[in-house]
Amino acid sequence: MTTATRTDREPPGGLLRHRDFRLLWAGQAVSSVGSNVTTVALPLVAVAVLDAGTFQVAVLTAAAWAPWLLIGLPAGAWVDRLSRRPVLVACDVFCALAFLSVPLAAAADLLTIGHLLLVAATAGTARVFFETAHQVYLPVLLRPDQLPEGNAKLHGTQTVSNVAGPGLAGLIAQLAGAVTALLLDALTFLLSAAFLLRIRTVETRPDRPKTSPSLWRDVAEGLRFVARDPYLRVLTVFGAASNIGLTGYQAVLVVFLVRDLRLAPGVVGLLVGVMSAGGIIGALLATVVGRRFGTARALLIGAVLTGPPALLIPLAGPGTGLAWPALGGLLIGLGVTIGNVVKGSFRQTYTPHHLLGRVTASMHLLNYGAIPLAAVLAGALGARYGAGTAISAMTAWLALTPLILLIGPIRRRRDLPAAPAS
Repeated sequence: MTTATRTDREPPGGLLRHRDFRLLWAGQAVSSVGSNVTTVALPLVAVAVLDAGTFQVAVLTAAAWAPWLLIGLPAGAWVDRLSRRPVLVACDVFCALAFLSVPLAAAADLLTIGHLLLVAATAGTARVFFETAHQVYLPVLLRPDQLPEGNAKLHGTQTVSNVAGPGLAGLIAQLAGAVTALLLDALTFLLSAAFLLRIRTVETRPDRPKTSPSLWRDVAEGLRFVARDPYLRVLTVFGAASNIGLTGYQAVLVVFLVRDLRLAPGVVGLLVGVMSAGGIIGALLATVVGRRFGTARALLIGAVLTGPPALLIPLAGPGTGLAWPALGGLLIGLGVTIGNVVKGSFRQTYTPHHLLGRVTASMHLLNYGAIPLAAVLAGALGARYGAGTAISAMTAWLALTPLILLIGPIRRRRDLPAAPAS
């Protein structure tokens, strides 16, 4: 089992006075801004520099998420066997090098769609290990009662970056070109690694039995735990279904805004940022909603805010018509963040710690594994019928996904349980 020496175990003033959490938080903040710059900058490079089509842009999204399908499960088992901070630092460095290669290739006139796909896949592979290790590392730094606050702060920062990143990407792309925006992403990952290296908490590697089971036996143990648990099972299916809708419309949104509505890059970045702003409110309210209504009911509230408001996005039009996707995106961001904070804290406290990496990866196999499939599907629909039609289909699917949470025990409870029944 993982042990650690927590130098800030009882910080006065809460997590804002917790030195190691602040460093983890700062690293996540800067890398999140860079990553959200990339979500707009990479498609803009493909469209504006390489004249990529709708399907090619969607495949970029698929390439970034496909590693969850290919290596997600063994990554979870590896993370359960390793100290997590070195994994986090290595992932930041790999991402920095990947994104730095784009402006270098462009300067040498060697940039191609294939290069962008390779960069997206490389960064996606690093993200598999980073997100899994990050989920397991947070309970090493914080006590169980601190996890909801910690997750709320991390999700809040993620949401702020969802707002700032796209707007910054659009501004840089308009002033200096989309390729230049990727330089910022590379620098933010290096800064994140520097913050992580300053954390003082000493984490020992997890204890392993003398006769270590095979990697795939470890993987199977995590899968069985999720498949047999009525709460994690339903949350996994809901996460996968909602990600199909979310990623589907987001994968072709930039193409729709640039080519159908003929918006300038700066306006595209601003609109995408506004659509993400609801998550800031969600991060501020998530723990309050969980305490006031109960954590199980908070999940249902978040799902309702995520689903039906998606139907507003296809109503987008020039001028004042941009208010519809802005409002729909605000409500979706609010609902997604409430749900993610509650679900993340529940998984970290509910799951035995020695299984947490594998359980996280097992859930993400479906949650995130659905994303590349949705991106390819949306790209194919967009190429055949137009980006607007693809967005309509994906948001209609998203609107129905809250019904999944009515299957199983969640609908009958006020709060989620603290530990498995068995």
